[in-house]
Amino acid sequence: MEISGEYVQLSVNDGTTMRAWTARPKEEGAYPGLLVFQEAFGVNAHIRDVANRFAREGFFAIAPELFHRTGPGFEARYDSFPSTVPHMKALDDSSMAADHRAAFDWLRGRIGPELPVSAIGYCMGGRAAFLAGLTLPLAGAVSYYGGGIAPNASNPGLLGRASGLQCRVLFFWGGRDKHIPPEHIRAVTDALRAAGKNFVNVEISNADHGFFCDARASYSPTAALLAWPLTLAFLRGQ
Repeated sequence: MEISGEYVQLSVNDGTTMRAWTARPKEEGAYPGLLVFQEAFGVNAHIRDVANRFAREGFFAIAPELFHRTGPGFEARYDSFPSTVPHMKALDDSSMAADHRAAFDWLRGRIGPELPVSAIGYCMGGRAAFLAGLTLPLAGAVSYYGGGIAPNASNPGLLGRASGLQCRVLFFWGGRDKHIPPEHIRAVTDALRAAGKNFVNVEISNADHGFFCDARASYSPTAALLAWPLTLAFLRGQ
């Protein structure tokens, strides 16, 4: 499927302006919406490529630049994680929720009121996708190795708000991920089970953090190949 991609500028309700990458099929039609949330490394070539991949599968995708307040256009190499830390520390949940709403409203204005909008995110974006499920009327949310959903030493997490989750969620975790220990995964699933929420939990035992990103050393072609059709089936409601 041929696609078109471009940057757009969005107005956020806190008075800031946020750039976002958008991708959609070229052929006119009714396409469901998808919010694509970045890793800590920005809306870089990989995240734009992910949005493009979903567009080829029949989605209208938008990837907002969540670091627009502190680093408009920020992109970091995968071997320079320290450069991302100031931007992550400056981004709180209320600001992120405002960014989510701006992207959601923009997308809703393009696809209309009837088609579903879902969210997907990777690493930092995995947490963002879960947060979007708490604040937006989404059809579904997909979280790839989302650290900080469960409480940790530097983040209170989001599980105290689990009862407010508005959509079903698909989680992917890597069994070799040292950033998200098994007890954090259990905390997530226990909280959603206690809240009576609809979720799917997938742990790929030999995958590491970032296994879906083909630009990272931790990329696992096998794990990514397993996760891709499950993700599409979930987003399509199968």
